Amino acid sequence: MVKKFKICAIFEGLFLLILLFIAMPLKYISSFSQMVQLVGMAHKLLFLLYIVLALILYYELKWSFKILGIIMFASVIPFGAIYVDKKHLTQ
Repeated sequence: MVKKFKICAIFEGLFLLILLFIAMPLKYISSFSQMVQLVGMAHKLLFLLYIVLALILYYELKWSFKILGIIMFASVIPFGAIYVDKKHLTQ
């Protein structure tokens, strides 16, 4: 389950970066809003999957509520997935 969470976290973080640094500037610079819709939908689905997998790992690995909060907060920060992987998922 940890491996699935890592993969999901990487893709969720990648789509967040694409959304923030490519799709949003394209929307406001060249009025190309379709990319925001596509990348935004993918990011939403991956974000929900990230949350569900984090809750599953919370019970499986017996994390404290503080660690769960840090992992949830890291999902909304660019490059937060890297921090989670290095700090809390490295065995």
